[in-house]
Amino acid sequence: MVDDVDRKLIRILKENSRLSYVEIGKKIFLSPSSVRERIKKLEDTGVIKAYTLNINENLLGNSLEVFIMLKIFSGKFKTVISEISSYAEVKEAYRITGQHNVHMRVALKDQLHLQQFIDKLVTFGEPTTHLILSKVGNS
Repeated sequence: MVDDVDRKLIRILKENSRLSYVEIGKKIFLSPSSVRERIKKLEDTGVIKAYTLNINENLLGNSLEVFIMLKIFSGKFKTVISEISSYAEVKEAYRITGQHNVHMRVALKDQLHLQQFIDKLVTFGEPTTHLILSKVGNS
């Protein structure tokens, strides 16, 4: 069972998972060994599934980020699902309900790169593209 202390611990890890047990313990008034035990329990029970990186795509040469919704042609679903994960441009992809089947967050160098990427997708379905202007909030 996850308690209030675990929730505080999770919030701290979401902000910066590189903090030491000592630093985390100071924030939630626990010993480093208690912090380590709680984190281990959260990992073992599957509450914490993974630690990830938050990448600045601009510094990697990708100045354009877009959301692409894809309405997949009949009979192409399995092919699309397996192929999308192989595209380096795709940073996140979700199978969704509604008019579209897949929602992707994609990082690209420029408009020409976007055009080339869309040209790949149109063989699988009808893409709808939304340019990301900025992120809202802390999430």
